[in-house]
Parts: sequence; C-alpha cells; structure tokens
Amino acid sequence: MSTENTKILLVDDEPDILEFISYNLVKEGFEVFTSNNGKDAIKLAQQEKPSLIILDVMMPDLDGIETCRVIRETPDLKDVLIAFLTARNEDYSQIAGFDAGADDYINKPIKPRVLVSRVKALLRRHNAGGSEDVMEVNGFSIDREKYLIVKDGSNINLPKKEFELIALLASRPGKVFTREDILKNVWGDDVVVGDRTIDVHIRKLREKLGDSYIRTIKGVGYKFEF
Repeated sequence: MSTENTKILLVDDEPDILEFISYNLVKEGFEVFTSNNGKDAIKLAQQEKPSLIILDVMMPDLDGIETCRVIRETPDLKDVLIAFLTARNEDYSQIAGFDAGADDYINKPIKPRVLVSRVKALLRRHNAGGSEDVMEVNGFSIDREKYLIVKDGSNINLPKKEFELIALLASRPGKVFTREDILKNVWGDDVVVGDRTIDVHIRKLREKLGDSYIRTIKGVGYKFEF
C-alpha cells in the first residue's frame, strides 16, 4: 500500500518510545505527528485529521482509554483508526480499550518490522472497508474467496466453520471476541450451538495452526495474537 500523505498521530508519554516508533514509521513514508499526553493529542488530532492514532494506555492526567472515548465522541474524528500501544497485558485493559472504540491493540516492546506490518494491515483493512478478500496477518494469508490459508508458504485447507472462525479472530488481532460474538458471526442467530462446539473448533485450529496464535480469555472468549 502507498503510505504517501498518510498521517499518523503517535501519543506516548515516554520520549524514547515516541522517537523509536516515529523513526520507523517515517522511514516507511508515513507523515508522523507526536504528542506526550491525551489532552494535547485530541487538539492535534482535530487539527491534522490523521488516518491512524497510535495511543498509549498508561498516561498521566487523561489516560488512553479516556482519550479514545473523547475522540470517538468528536464528530470529525469518530471514524479515525485507533490502535492502543501498551506494555500492559491484562485482559481487562484490552477489553476496556475495545469497548472505548479501539480498532487494534499492540503490545510493546514490538519489533519495528512487526509494527510497520500491523500499521499497514490495519490501514489496508480500513481502506477496503474491512472486507478485503485476502488478509495478510503475520505470516498468514487468509483468502476468504478460496477458503484457503497459506502459512509459511504451505496451504492449509480448513472446513468452512473452522475457516470462518480463524478469519473472524484474525480480522482484529488482539481483540477479544466473546463467545456471543463468535456464535453470531460464525454460526448465526438461527442455529443453536453450545459452548462445547466453539471449544472443539478452537482445539482443531490449534492443532493445525499451532498453539501460539489463539489465546483463551477465561470466562470471556478468544483472541488472535501475533
């Protein structure tokens, strides 16, 4: 994808993080603006209208969650992409982030190549309306039209429901999908399916793809991780 004229607002109260991420994004051709606090970030976002805001969760005064909520309530910013960047791994903070309106969740530290890949994938999904036929996700190629997954150069053919389940989880890396989300999107409202069915499909996917990609969030659901 072309990065020309694509604005990214980076918000973090750690100068080293701002410098590191800015350098790697600018090197890829992005136009990067930075802020070290939520209040100034909101003003800067209104001024520059970025395509993506990468937002730290833990900040003084106005934290990332509250900043995200304010941005989502601002009419001319409500559709901007927001990805949280944080060292926090607690599941509740990720759920709170998505509830506030985040589009993605990135844990730091993160390798520059992976960060750039995540940013480009997020922008690509957004520009395609979130419905492109082929998704590229960290070594995976998920072809919705062919119901085919290519992992590390090898084709993996999955039954329809298994494919739809991994495609759903991988469409929003880091997002926790509740069991209700999964049932509605994969099986539909008209089919009665128990929790055991979801668990069996998850187990089969882990057997075929490896254990490191799908994480169980106890009492909530599942998420796809890099």
